[in-house]
Amino acid sequence: MKHSADRRGFLRGTASAAAAVGLTRSSFAQEQNAGKMTFTYKTVGRCEIKADVYGVAEEAARPVVIWIHGGALIMGHRGQVDQALLAKLLKAGYAVVSIDYRLAPETKLPAILTDVEDACTWVRDEGPKRFHIDPEKVAIMGGSAGGYLTLTAGFRVKPPPVALVSFWGYGDIAGAWYSRPDPFYSKTPAVPKEEAYGAVAGAVIAESSGKNNRHRFYLYCRQQGLWPKEVTGHDPDKEPKEFDAWCPVRNVSATYPPTLLIHGTKDTDVPYEQSAMMAKELASRGVAHELVTVTGAGHGLAGATPSIVADTHDRVLAFLKKHTG
Repeated sequence: MKHSADRRGFLRGTASAAAAVGLTRSSFAQEQNAGKMTFTYKTVGRCEIKADVYGVAEEAARPVVIWIHGGALIMGHRGQVDQALLAKLLKAGYAVVSIDYRLAPETKLPAILTDVEDACTWVRDEGPKRFHIDPEKVAIMGGSAGGYLTLTAGFRVKPPPVALVSFWGYGDIAGAWYSRPDPFYSKTPAVPKEEAYGAVAGAVIAESSGKNNRHRFYLYCRQQGLWPKEVTGHDPDKEPKEFDAWCPVRNVSATYPPTLLIHGTKDTDVPYEQSAMMAKELASRGVAHELVTVTGAGHGLAGATPSIVADTHDRVLAFLKKHTG
């Protein structure tokens, strides 16, 4: 069976750029609105990093899904959660925590990964008393760059999540697909260097909307093959070993969490081969995993039918149930 998620719904974060697209535990600012609570889980300087919690309840402790938004690590925010999938997760008895993290290039990848680790620690430590979750049943999922961060959580987050779901994510950030000019994005008018860097010349931030044109910086990076260097601060050609700690495909072991990978074969933003390569490595290490291949679908599984979207959601729920109990 083929599966999908609607590009306009499940994740807007890194849809085609050409189309516009110290842990502080004392500052838990929160507001409740229609079942959602917003917390500041971490503050760095003047930058508050927040999480939205859905499904706050007082009954028996529930498993929790941590959602990580996409946006090439450069753009996006925690509000990018598909409402249909969210509703299914809540109905199935999960709490859902959608997190922000500091964005590149103002913040480099090591600090971004630290944010994700700190968010997971906060959920485990504060979740049982603040929104009644079971800290032993934490699953992580995300799309595109959020899928990449999800896969890094598989070897960086301790204790490890019980399950991972990567939607059109990637396991190798140093490969030619990201470190060389991209043929697809090079078909669009070239972004001037001054415009690109002007879009990211402000203060450190942990969330963004489409209003500030950060997608123009992303498009410039893809056209020039500069994404790995701008996001990490290192050159993959001159410093290849620096990327060992940041590439999930280089860090799979027998103890890596069970993983569900979902990807379209016609993805022009993140090649399908990224998920296929990750699946091959998981298989070689004997890690429980599934690869859902959607023939002909683009990034975000664009072009799939509503029934395929529903099938994808059901596949995710079945996978979570299997591994969270």
